[in-house]
Amino acid sequence: MEYTKYEKARIIGARALQISMGAPILIKLKEEDLEKMKYNPIKIATKEFEGDILPITIKRPMPGN
Repeated sequence: MEYTKYEKARIIGARALQISMGAPILIKLKEEDLEKMKYNPIKIATKEFEGDILPITIKRPMPGN
């Protein structure tokens, strides 16, 4: 599914908030990679988004419904 830039920002922002509140990271990252990202929740969430493993869905209103 292709997301708009607004949907992508919303998904990554919501997931970054979850990570910053202590949610487990869903993608396997080495300690070196986390240090390189400086444990930034937004970068981690972006990596998860790019890996297409986030359990977040988007519901779009369809015309006529």
